[in-house]
Amino acid sequence: MIYPKIPLAQSIIEICLAQGLNHIVISPGSRNAPLTIGFVNNPKFTCYSVADERSAAFFALGIAQQTKKPVALVCTSGSALLNYYPAFAEAFYSQIPLVVISADRPLDKIDIGDGQTIRQENVFQNHSLYNANLVEGASFENDLKITKAIHHSIINKGPVHINAPFEEPLYETVNALSINVETFAIANDTPTVELSNWDEFATIWNSSKKKLVLVGINDPNSIDNSIVDFLANDSSVVVMTETTSNFHHPTFINNIDTIITPFSQSEFENFQPDILVTFGGMVVSKRIKAALRKYQPKHHWHIDSLRAYNTYGCLTEHFKISPNVFFSHFIPLVEPIESDYFANFESINQLRKDKTANYLSKITFSDFKVFEKIIQSLPLNSHLQIGNSSAIRYAQLIDIHPSIEVFCNRGTSGIDGNTSTAIGAAVANDKPTILITGDISFFYDSNGLWNNYIPKNFKIILINNGGGGIFRILPGHDETPVFNTFFETSHCLTAEKLAKMYDFDYAIASDEYSLESGIKNLYSNNTKPFILEIFTPTRENDKVLLQFFKELI
Repeated sequence: MIYPKIPLAQSIIEICLAQGLNHIVISPGSRNAPLTIGFVNNPKFTCYSVADERSAAFFALGIAQQTKKPVALVCTSGSALLNYYPAFAEAFYSQIPLVVISADRPLDKIDIGDGQTIRQENVFQNHSLYNANLVEGASFENDLKITKAIHHSIINKGPVHINAPFEEPLYETVNALSINVETFAIANDTPTVELSNWDEFATIWNSSKKKLVLVGINDPNSIDNSIVDFLANDSSVVVMTETTSNFHHPTFINNIDTIITPFSQSEFENFQPDILVTFGGMVVSKRIKAALRKYQPKHHWHIDSLRAYNTYGCLTEHFKISPNVFFSHFIPLVEPIESDYFANFESINQLRKDKTANYLSKITFSDFKVFEKIIQSLPLNSHLQIGNSSAIRYAQLIDIHPSIEVFCNRGTSGIDGNTSTAIGAAVANDKPTILITGDISFFYDSNGLWNNYIPKNFKIILINNGGGGIFRILPGHDETPVFNTFFETSHCLTAEKLAKMYDFDYAIASDEYSLESGIKNLYSNNTKPFILEIFTPTRENDKVLLQFFKELI
């Protein structure tokens, strides 16, 4: 076995191994050479080389998103580290474990004019669960900091930063370890279930005729079927789910904006719940957030073992346990109550579904029509990654088959790493993976394709409407040079040359006939990754969508 000669590098690598970190994403550099040598030469690690640090971080995020285990990111000193920040922030808000290990100059080289040197310690302070600022050499204190950092990432589900100073020479190796790593048993603060006041909450539930359960981002197959059945069979409960909730039942409402956008004031008042129960992560729908902030429930209970955001300004209780644990204790306390809350929404839901189907049957080729066709074409039991901005919002309007797992970077809702995340997820997931993305997101993260690990069955469906279509949907759209240049970012780019450069199969579509043909081609070819680029009419898409909401009434 080959080891780096530098003791601190040995310590970091051995502790990562002891803590169960298996996936290591490395961006080439010199200052991080001791770490690279140690990780790459140990067969117990799976190492990836991704040159662009921003892409590398989102690639690691995609792997961690799927494995639910921390992935280590290793970079050289200087601005390389700063390029991790977008994915670092996403990991923080999406509760995804990442361990950033940055090589640094020794402390006496900082701020003296030495090359490739910045103030790296605590650089992620605002979004890091733990910062391990190490000193040169192997020591008990360093080992404790490294262990604590990894522990926080695992237990508290988020990103941590380990900053390690290395002095030259950097490339020397040895055949045996020169250190004895200290091991620590760090206590797990597992939440306990306090039963003393559960009767109080059961009384509130049992006397409330309008209960709304709203589910944000949620892992597939994470909620017990008994809970699904309980919620689905209570006439006083309406369950609203996001596309990213991966939470399904025929009675659940999965097209929130379609339901509530046409509501009158009286309908919103009828909708206003007595109790709002939320679990899962971030919610995409701006409309449901606006509605619940204006028509607030008397009680808002959030169920999450770690965090509770007061998204609607009315949070009254945070149950610091998992939904499965909560409902397993709560369901035996529930008593039925007569209510027409669900029945009212079921009739509205069916009306909206009929009007949606009628509208989609008559519209011209546009973003909305494209999303209908591509979502209906997704292979069963596949893995879907969706880009941000208009892509995820269109996807919220179309029913997706329950067998399809859906993910989107909604922690910070950025476009900066959607492609890289999808590729990381494809590497870590044995299901066929499809990314649906807009053009600005795709071109912004085109370095994500500079990756030697992309599975041959990875598919990208690229909707190219010539700019940031989301800005035509949002209020403030005005057809001027300023809007086109500084908001929409109008362009005439295509992915054809990128596909050729990165050895992707490629096809285009610009109408329903070519779209149907392109979809067949997309799924029948698995010898290379594939990009299907769909061109839609820039100045018609927003009109088609806005008219849709008008015709729902």
